[in-house]
Amino acid sequence: MTEAEFLETVRQNAVVAALLDRLKDLGTDQTHLVAGALFQTVWNVRSGQPPDAQILDYDVFYWDDDLSYEAEDRVIHRASRLCEDLGVHVEVRNQARVHLWFPQKTDLTRPALNSVHDGIDQFLVECTCVGIDDAGTVYAPCGLDDLAAGRLRLNARNHTPELYAAKVRSYVTRWPWLQIDHTSRHPATPPG
Repeated sequence: MTEAEFLETVRQNAVVAALLDRLKDLGTDQTHLVAGALFQTVWNVRSGQPPDAQILDYDVFYWDDDLSYEAEDRVIHRASRLCEDLGVHVEVRNQARVHLWFPQKTDLTRPALNSVHDGIDQFLVECTCVGIDDAGTVYAPCGLDDLAAGRLRLNARNHTPELYAAKVRSYVTRWPWLQIDHTSRHPATPPG
């Protein structure tokens, strides 16, 4: 799958198309639409399902050196107003803060991230490491071939591999044609 094919496919989801058109209006740095909104749209289209089927939320990552909850909350509220008419849950997260709340949510630790790309690089499943920034540029550090083929591999760059099995089960339940590959193509990177 080329980047142009990927962009054309994900824009078949009207919510994704609208969010991509509005990302600049959020007024944040390194703003990307990421993860499930993108790869699940690809899998839905390939499966002949409506492009937005089974997508629970739409994740937007951004970067702000202000690590306060209050700063992130202001961006969350701004995004809520910006996307109110879409009728979906848009989850906006400052990637500079992930290491602060992740242990409370999962009982697992994560090293501090250095950028939005650093956050995308560490998704659990290699082919799900995708994002599109507010200029429409695709970021896919593992490429798009496995995404198009539905090939699931543990991402060695992820710091919480114990969550992988549950994530893969969830995907295969919704898209039974997905293939689990027990090899990893990308070496682990040191934390931090």
